[in-house]
Parts: sequence; structure tokens; C-alpha cells
Amino acid sequence: MSEDLTALPNIGPTLAAELARIGVSSCQALADLGSVEAVLRIGDSDLSVCCSKLYALEGAIQGKRWHGIPKEERAALKLEFEQAAGQDRA
Repeated sequence: MSEDLTALPNIGPTLAAELARIGVSSCQALADLGSVEAVLRIGDSDLSVCCSKLYALEGAIQGKRWHGIPKEERAALKLEFEQAAGQDRA
């Protein structure tokens, strides 16, 4: 995988900077962390924003635009995120 996060689909300079802030500086690090955990660590609380970011990151991991992720898979990601966000993350 490339080390330049902006080389991945869906990741521009702003999202790459957010990822760097949480210690994700490579494509492999993003893949290892996963999209759900990355969004949780970024700390978005606005569900509409975090779901868009969640889908963007998952698409980046898969190497495709987020629109290419099937609706069922996006729904499962959203549910996983909501469950993880509801847990005590102390």
C-alpha cells in the first residue's frame, strides 16, 4: 500500500490531516485500524458527518469511491459504528 494517504480514494488533505492527528500516517496503518475505529478516534459526534467519513475511510481501505460500497455494507458499518460509539470508551 502507498504511504501517501491522499493517493487513496476519498481522502483529501483535510481528512489526511485528521488521520495524522490520530497517528495514522500510512495506508497500512489505516487498514490495520479500520474505518470504524478511525472515525471514533477522530472524535466526530455528528452522525451525518461521521457516517460520511466512515464510508469514505472504508472505501479508501477497499480502494474504491465510497459510492461503490453496497448499501447493505454501509448499513452494517453504520450499525457497527453506532454500537461502538455507545460503549464506554474510557
